[in-house]
Order: sequence, then C-alpha cells, then structure tokens
Amino acid sequence: MVDADQTFVIVGGGLAGAKAAETLRAEGFTGRVILVCDEREHPYERPALSKGYLLGKDARDSVFVHEPGWYAGAEVELHLGQPAVSLDAANHTLTLGDGTPLHYDKLLLATGSEPRRLEIPGTDLAGVHHLRRLAHAERLRRTLANLGRDNGHLLIAGAGWIGLEVAAAAREYGAEVTVVDAAPTPLHHVLGPEVGRLFTDLHAERGVRFHFGARLTEIIGQDGMVLAGLTDDGEEHPAHDVLAAVGAAPRTALAESAGLALAAPEHGGGIAVDAGLRTSDPDVYAAGDVASVPLGLFPGAPLRVEHWANALNGGPLAARAMLGRDVTYDRVPYFFSDQYDLGLEYSGWAPPGQYDQVLVRGDAAKRRFLAFWLLDGQVRAAMNVNVWDVTEPLQKLIRSGSRPDPEALADPNVPLESFLPSP
Repeated sequence: MVDADQTFVIVGGGLAGAKAAETLRAEGFTGRVILVCDEREHPYERPALSKGYLLGKDARDSVFVHEPGWYAGAEVELHLGQPAVSLDAANHTLTLGDGTPLHYDKLLLATGSEPRRLEIPGTDLAGVHHLRRLAHAERLRRTLANLGRDNGHLLIAGAGWIGLEVAAAAREYGAEVTVVDAAPTPLHHVLGPEVGRLFTDLHAERGVRFHFGARLTEIIGQDGMVLAGLTDDGEEHPAHDVLAAVGAAPRTALAESAGLALAAPEHGGGIAVDAGLRTSDPDVYAAGDVASVPLGLFPGAPLRVEHWANALNGGPLAARAMLGRDVTYDRVPYFFSDQYDLGLEYSGWAPPGQYDQVLVRGDAAKRRFLAFWLLDGQVRAAMNVNVWDVTEPLQKLIRSGSRPDPEALADPNVPLESFLPSP
C-alpha cells in the first residue's frame, strides 16, 4: 500500500531518474519524491552530447528532460551537485556526500555508467578527453572547433558508437582523425564484421584513418600537451588531442555498499534485477544503464543495455513497480545513431556468437538498406539505415520468433508486414 506519508528517493540525474519522477506524479503518488543528482545540472538526455549538441546544431537547453521550473511545480525535491555516497538498505537510509541522511520507503538506483579509463601512461595530459557528461561535451565541442580551425589532429581510442559519432563530428569541423581499435572492424562487438566493415568505408570516404588490431599503450606529451599516441604494434600516431572511447562501466558502488546482488562481469556487470526491475532488496529498484535485466526474448544471460531507449522506458516502469503495479520489462533493445548523412536505428540483440546469418535488404552501397541478424532462422536483430518508419514492424518481427524465408526477407519488394503473424 502506498500512502502520502511515504518517501521515494531516486538516485541519478539522467533520463531514467527524471522520467521515473515524472511517472510517480503522473500515476498519482502524493508522497515525497527526492531526486539526487551528482551533477549541478538539471537532469538531461545524453544522445545529443555526441550528436547535435557536439556539432553545434542543438541548443544547450534542448538536452534537458524538463524545464527547470517543472521540478518545483511537481513537488520533486532536487539535490543537485550532491553525490550519494553510501546506502544502508537494512535501515532504508541513503547518505549524501555532505553527510545528509535520507530515509526512504522505496529507492530507485538510476546511477548510469561512467567512461572506462585508459590505463596507460599519459592520460593526465590536458588534451585527453572522455564523453559522458554535458561538461565533457562542452569542452570537446570547443576542442573540435579549434582543431578544425588549426588543421589539428584528434586520435580516438575505440571504434564504438561514441568513437564513430565523435569522429564524424570532428571531420565536420575539419579536424584530422585517426581511430585505433583492437577489433578488425568498427562496432565489431555489436554488429559483427559483415556490417561493421560498412562503417569503415563510410568514415574512410570522409578522410578518417583507421588502425585496427592494435591498442593504445601510451600518450606522449610535452609541457602537459598531447603530441602523439603509441600502439602496441609499434606505430606512432601524431595527435593534438585524444578521446578515450573504450566503453562504459556501470556505476554500482552504492549497490555494492548495500550488499545488493550484481550481475557477473562477463555479462556486462551492473545491478541484478528481476523482470520488474527489483533488486535483491525488495524496496530497492534499478533502471537504465546500471540495471542488468533478464529479457525473455533473449534467453540466457541477463542484458545490460546502455542506450537512450532503455532509460526512457525503464525509468517509468521502475516507478510503477515502486507503486506496487504488476509490471514486466520486456522491451526490445533499441538505439539510434547519426554519422554524416547516415542515420540508423537498431532493434534487438545479436552480437557475434549470437547469430549465424546476416541478410541485407536494399542497397548497402548507397547506404539505404535494412540488415537482419538471424540465429537458426529467427530474426534476432534488425537495423534500418536511411530507411524510416519501419521500427515497429521490425520489432514485431523480432518478437514473433518466426522463421521467415531468407530470400523473401532480403527482397525489398516483399512487404515487411507479410512476415508478421496474423493478429
């Protein structure tokens, strides 16, 4: 039973936390709602940090989830610039960095993730960057503008989504770009080599240099400034700035301090939750990047999904679970990316080892196509590239578990809806 005397605390100032607070009020919760943010900024969305805002196309205010006045109007108590440092689940108490204890009846951990660090010499130099927070994007935006003006060189460690989106932005500013990655193709651990190599061509055509099969081992500098990066195969790459884009780690310190169950590192780590986003403590929930969720569509190990849609949908569902609703998180994983004139949406989950066939429908050379990843004939994931308004049928196809005829699936003249089960 939920009553007006209860206090619900949300830790995390990203999209998941802000949408959870919004949902609590929309669902009629009249108790205290406290939102704890370790940044001084109001809760904001992160995709624009490597896309429109980084390119100077989106205004700064466009990244915020709500207008600043919304929180007071909704009677959501904000603790900005105040990290949560410990969690005593037995006593239902969260302690903030200034020593303030917050008692809660229900708690949501939406602490997100943080950039993985390059554990190599030279990372203390002034020109080494990460991209996770608004302050990071502001600094990197100024850096890219300066590099473009001065014909400077950006070295990127990592050819994942952040690395490629920043590479695209840097080239649009006019900077020289080199990307180093240990894998044989960009996005190798997400898309596999068949589709990943298409992104090699996309960026190479715009002047990006790739160095695959190598890791950055040292950043060389002088007077505190970056001069070059060294790789483990003996290559030296001149650079004025370096971006570390080698993945993100879930922020699980609070969960660990409370003894909550965690997912295994080989499964992406994070806080282990059930299908209702409940942790091993019945009064503590987790959502967004930090949550490791069992998804019935993809049996086996739970998944930790680090993308915008997961926060957008997970925060509200966790809020309803906190209110005692019978809910199940079963969304098809989804993300999107923009690089130069290429826009894409990806639904599902099919990393290397989880598919045995890739089909392309359309013209990959013109970068207007659909790609399908199949396992034993079932569509496990699909990506639309410069083809729009197809996410719904693609996700329905993934959910259906059907085994479409491969030749028909690859034929653009066969409607996608024809592969869906009858209502």
